[in-house]
Amino acid sequence: MDAGATGRSAPIAVVGMACRLPGAVDGAADFWNLLASGTDAVTPIPAERWDHRAWYDPDPAAPGKTRQREAGMLGRIDRFDAAHFGISPREAEAMDPQQRILLETVWQALEDAGELGHPSHGGRVGVFVGLYNNNYGLIGRGSPEPAAIGGWSASGTHTSIAAGRISFTFGFTGPAIAVDTACSSSLVAIHLAMQSLRNGECDLAIAAGVHLLLSPLGLVASSKLGATSPSSRCRPFDAAADGFAHAEGCGVVVLRRAAAGVRARALVLGSAVNQDGRSAGLTAPSGPAQAAVVRAALADAGLDPGAVDAVEAHGTGTSLGDPIEMHALAEVFAKRDRPLWV
Repeated sequence: MDAGATGRSAPIAVVGMACRLPGAVDGAADFWNLLASGTDAVTPIPAERWDHRAWYDPDPAAPGKTRQREAGMLGRIDRFDAAHFGISPREAEAMDPQQRILLETVWQALEDAGELGHPSHGGRVGVFVGLYNNNYGLIGRGSPEPAAIGGWSASGTHTSIAAGRISFTFGFTGPAIAVDTACSSSLVAIHLAMQSLRNGECDLAIAAGVHLLLSPLGLVASSKLGATSPSSRCRPFDAAADGFAHAEGCGVVVLRRAAAGVRARALVLGSAVNQDGRSAGLTAPSGPAQAAVVRAALADAGLDPGAVDAVEAHGTGTSLGDPIEMHALAEVFAKRDRPLWV
């Protein structure tokens, strides 16, 4: 690998990171400790969100009910130092908590990258935010109730503002894009950030993902779809797999083109994006499409399948998605002389 490569082949360095996740609110080291200890971060849904007992029913056919009483939840999402970011109390109240957590976590990631106080980017920073949950307006400010609509309602709840507010706050002049591709939103945000860096649109890029459960309506919908586990535990590639589990969190990485002298926590050598096309159903994955996108990512990285040690899978924990994903990986990595960790 040539760390000085340019254009489409340029490796991308991860120069900073920050995260806020269930059971690990103090950053990446805290999250690693949670994983290493095998801690279960799924807890009962707190009463300050909603009364999970009133929304729960073990019968998946029960109208307006969900089978989820637990989830991976963040605490204290109502706490925000608005003055620190030059935001008035009234505007802060109208802001989706996802926007607030993004601002805080981006600040921490930039600090980790050494880009606060002594920035080297000259403002040419791209912002790419993956998010698809936009239900703050259902529960408070920005509500469809006419009397609740205020001057900050639109900017407080529009998903596009999640990226734009970061650029505005920090004075970034690169692309600012909110990405909604459902489960892959934050990964596609990284892909777009890499392309922007490789194309010279920016000198630094922020790629982020955020998700909060602010209303039980999404849990009702996923229960009716039959996609969620009644136990709120995801068991991917297991005979006991019975669905995925809902969770919250925010993660941010700061990226730049790799070069001599650039401190890198990791290098991203390649990425790829595609779509299932016409599969067995709108929500059904396609094995051939999954195999194709893995091959495309390997080609972009200039890697042979034999060079890969491990794959972090989507792992929906469903009898539909798990076999399709594993068979796709087997198709790509079958001709190896050593096992592949999934």
